[in-house]
Amino acid sequence: MTRQAARLAADTLALIEIASESRDEAAIVDVIRRRLASAGGLRLIQDEDTVLTALPDRRPRTPLVLLAGHVDTVPRAGTGAGAIDGDVVRGRGAADMKGGLSVMLALAEDGARGGAVDLGYLFFGREEVPIAESALLPALDRSPELRDAALAIVLEPTDNALEVGCNGNLQATVRVRGRAAHSARPWHGDNAIHAAIEALAPVADLPVHDVDLDGLVFREVVSVTTIAGGVANNVVPDLVEAQVNMRYAPVHRPADAEARVRGLISHPSAAVEIVGNAPPGRVCLDNPHAARLRASGGLDVRPKQAWTPVAEFGMAGIDAVNLGPGDPRYAHSDDEQVTEAALERTYNIVSAFLAEEA
Repeated sequence: MTRQAARLAADTLALIEIASESRDEAAIVDVIRRRLASAGGLRLIQDEDTVLTALPDRRPRTPLVLLAGHVDTVPRAGTGAGAIDGDVVRGRGAADMKGGLSVMLALAEDGARGGAVDLGYLFFGREEVPIAESALLPALDRSPELRDAALAIVLEPTDNALEVGCNGNLQATVRVRGRAAHSARPWHGDNAIHAAIEALAPVADLPVHDVDLDGLVFREVVSVTTIAGGVANNVVPDLVEAQVNMRYAPVHRPADAEARVRGLISHPSAAVEIVGNAPPGRVCLDNPHAARLRASGGLDVRPKQAWTPVAEFGMAGIDAVNLGPGDPRYAHSDDEQVTEAALERTYNIVSAFLAEEA
């Protein structure tokens, strides 16, 4: 283990020990603010609503590249206390994404500079909640300097592959209504559960749909994720509510996804309410800075199956990619973890990217 790897692991553990569930990020924001202030060579241009943005003094005609990461986590649930176990850091947020935050802070404190680009840092909260509560989108709206960025690198866990684009994420509430009756005489009512089985059957029967985009395969899926209905075992139920989640490829617009879900659930007793629709992220392998990043680390390229903030950067007109330590399969799990080697690898990839001239 190198000194750098040990430093990054210890720093990741220190961040894990600061609880920062979505909507409760003040404590970790305070820590990051103090560390950015001590880093030197950076000016804090935004400190509002769980968002911290630090930029260097800009050089004329030099592109801005942002390192970006969310400071919040999902609830701790079944995870234990944070710990370093051999060469593995464990605990809530280890993969998603306090390992990435530790790399960002180490680069800032080490005075990382780019020959070809100016390097900025963007930390933000409320990523693990619906996009309507996003802290990132308003921050991008507030700051013209950020919208001028040539590329954003979001340090989500990718196992140090370059993951481009991302699927859109649509959430719908389906309400199926019937008419209550005694279960001994069900012909006097309309069973909402029976109707819901029919209404949701097209979702249950829908196969995975692969979409090939420039050689990258995005997998489109639709799932019923929760369902509830009925009041007693001798009552024909009059209402069922279900949540339906759709992940759709970057070739589709949000309106296309909404139309698709409504077309799937067209039962006369069912009403579909779209309660969230985060758009997909653009695949930007044509961005020259993304191409340099890929080459500097010899990175594998994959599509991003899950939704990430690259989509929000895209909504602001900023190309963005995902690159970070940690295996995505550990994100949100009770055994969330990241290895010391993965942390050091991300640090070295970004450093190599910065060392190159355009």
